[in-house]
Amino acid sequence: MAPSSASPEPITALALQQRLEAGEAIQIVDVREDDELALARLAHPVLHLPLSRSQEWLATLEQRLDRDRPVAVLCHAGVRSWHFGCWLMQEHGYGAVWNVQGGIDAWSVAVDPSVPRY
Repeated sequence: MAPSSASPEPITALALQQRLEAGEAIQIVDVREDDELALARLAHPVLHLPLSRSQEWLATLEQRLDRDRPVAVLCHAGVRSWHFGCWLMQEHGYGAVWNVQGGIDAWSVAVDPSVPRY
């Protein structure tokens, strides 16, 4: 069986914020590194899965991430999160996965200017 070519659906920071405010049960995964998270973070709960430390969380991914709820993936600008979203869908069979376009930087500009830009 050939691997899936599925890729995450793009979502803007503003559209994600609107869905969160509407009460949608969206899981937010932040794949940035610890120092990036310390610089700028969302006011919403996130599951922090830094890509460089995947060996620490990979075995527990199924327990940490509910495959029955949509997943929004976030990084600094949207590139690492897109790769992670593709991996979630193609290698682990997750369905509803969104990539936050522009990442935390877009969130700072479009949603919450109190989140520092870096």
